Amino acid sequence: MTEQLIAKVLQVLSINMRWMTWNLFLAVIPLLLSIWLFRNNRRRPWLWWLGFLVFYAFLPNAPYLLTDVIHFIHDIRTIQSVWLITLVLIPVYLVVILGGFEAYVISLINLGHYLHRIGKSHWILWVELSTHALCAIGIYWGRFLRFNSWDFITQPDALLTRGVEELLGKQPLIIIAITFLVLLVLYWIMKQVTLGFVRKKNTKIEIESGTTNNF
Repeated sequence: MTEQLIAKVLQVLSINMRWMTWNLFLAVIPLLLSIWLFRNNRRRPWLWWLGFLVFYAFLPNAPYLLTDVIHFIHDIRTIQSVWLITLVLIPVYLVVILGGFEAYVISLINLGHYLHRIGKSHWILWVELSTHALCAIGIYWGRFLRFNSWDFITQPDALLTRGVEELLGKQPLIIIAITFLVLLVLYWIMKQVTLGFVRKKNTKIEIESGTTNNF
């Protein structure tokens, strides 16, 4: 019985690793773009603006991992073992979901850093709120309409017609509004944690550097 249960868990993890790896890969794309776009002192030629558009097209993929909790519910029903769910399934899902959302948080922190550097610090809050709203729409399109980021190029007509039509309904608007609030709250929490960790690390480096200089 135990061997069968373990075999079932391994089978579930094997299946999950496919979409988890793919979704994490998509979440890392905007993170890498944010480093290239916002952390380097560079001019803004047409290539920069193209990268900026691609950044926003792929950014919803990072918080999109939050919706993958639906797979978690299905896996719980499949495994039906409290210990294996607690010790194996939950940690795996936490790493994947938090990893994707942290990519979202760092991407926006990098964007805020860029706005601060060019003297537009007063834009940061509004840019963050607008980004949460756009990502909430993108998450809805991805989860319920099954659109992908590259559909802006491959099928823009379907994205604009069906996607916009769906947004006019009452239920989609409620789902998008709830998603926006979830992104807003989780982002604020994770941003404080991330910035606190960075400050602590920088302080430690400064102390160690000062100690080294004393010697």
